[in-house]
Amino acid sequence: MRRLLACCGVVAMGLLINVSLLNAQSATATQTIKGPDERMKADILVVVAHPDDEGGVTPYLARAIYDEHKRVAVVFATRGGSGGNDYSREHGPALADIREQEARTACAKLGITNVWFLEGKDTASQTVLNSLANWGHGANLEALVRIVRLTRPEVMITWLPGAFIGENHGDHQAAGVLGTEAFDLANDPTAFPAQVAGSTKRLEVYLENLTPWQPKKLYYFSDADDQKQFAGTGPAYSITEVSPSQKRPYWRLALEAGTPHLTQFPQVQEMQKMSEEQFNKFFEDPNNLFWPDPMTLTLGRSWVKGEIAGDVFQGISTKSPLRTEVACKGQEFSDPVDPILPAGIALAGPWGFYERFNQKHCIRVAKQKSSEIAIKAGANIYVPVTVTNNMHKPIELKIEATVPAGWKVVQGVGTFSLSEEAFTDLLVEISTPELSKEQLAKLEAQDVVVRASTGGKSAGEVRLKVLLKASSLAQ
Repeated sequence: MRRLLACCGVVAMGLLINVSLLNAQSATATQTIKGPDERMKADILVVVAHPDDEGGVTPYLARAIYDEHKRVAVVFATRGGSGGNDYSREHGPALADIREQEARTACAKLGITNVWFLEGKDTASQTVLNSLANWGHGANLEALVRIVRLTRPEVMITWLPGAFIGENHGDHQAAGVLGTEAFDLANDPTAFPAQVAGSTKRLEVYLENLTPWQPKKLYYFSDADDQKQFAGTGPAYSITEVSPSQKRPYWRLALEAGTPHLTQFPQVQEMQKMSEEQFNKFFEDPNNLFWPDPMTLTLGRSWVKGEIAGDVFQGISTKSPLRTEVACKGQEFSDPVDPILPAGIALAGPWGFYERFNQKHCIRVAKQKSSEIAIKAGANIYVPVTVTNNMHKPIELKIEATVPAGWKVVQGVGTFSLSEEAFTDLLVEISTPELSKEQLAKLEAQDVVVRASTGGKSAGEVRLKVLLKASSLAQ
């Protein structure tokens, strides 16, 4: 037994030495910071109210997906539980389950696999306020802003938020309201700030480590009876034009994508029984088409230059726009990072949030001399920083930290390879010593300084004043 223990002790010592060597090597090696999940990236994010609403724009989506190779994601605000069922007997929550599956299948037929459902309740009303009240406006807006930040769309398309004859469903209008609000809020770091805060731990469940994102354009569509009133309000696309890649008209591709929605359109089954000749003859009559021709998308907002009736992607480049600052009654607030520098560093977390929050809401407070926090002695302090990359290309960044005597940097320093993303959140973790109450009574707040550099040039520093105490809430 002693011989076995001695052997195990040698093995354990060898493992300890190997781990120490690995740690020493990792401190000098270039470390890669992971970027956003590219599987979630969308060129177009469609925001609608019910399963089958996506059909309002599927002729254009077919064009964008098949012939322009755009990535599309869809958000449904409800699952359609109060709708009718013309195919089978289920209603209410059971129907909602069915309609969700119909929507996922319909989207998949167009190649759309990223599909989300919010928690809105299908509300049979013409009044948008009823829908917003019944949905839980704030919670669903937060969820939609999260999806925008996750998918980082260049373009958003949603229902036109307005009451028209024909367009009389409050849920449709509410989807347009939420889509518009999310378009405006997703790039605002003071809106749902926990979403854009860097995670403090690998298994942290509250902070999401997303980044603000500004979609470039917002378009609306409507099923109003009078479609002529939208002429000239945005780009118009022929639905009878034949897809070069699919060799069929876009309306036909859209109709095929809608076949899973049997609870809402059981007549699709009868259409599928038609011969090709019968099918084409039936739809030779433009009155039998489900969409206006041409289909017009109304331009609601744009952050890029272009013509109102220009193509949806006119003027859109691959570069993400930087965050924008808001002026308060004529008082300009400049970005804390000098745009001349190739990169910059700023304190993030609650400190960065409050700086921007006060600016956003024009709160007149005395300028705080320093950012500070008190933590329990012996606990770890986490210094969150945001790195700004002004080069629009990958860069290497060196992070260093200066800490008081007896404190130790655990992680977050070294050389990092950053993507071309405009903003990257990093976290510097520092352990503090356990001290007696007598020692703490004599201790004053001490500075932790984190510095950044790239290409041998300074990218700035952040300073956090930390006071160690006998007890304190967890950071």
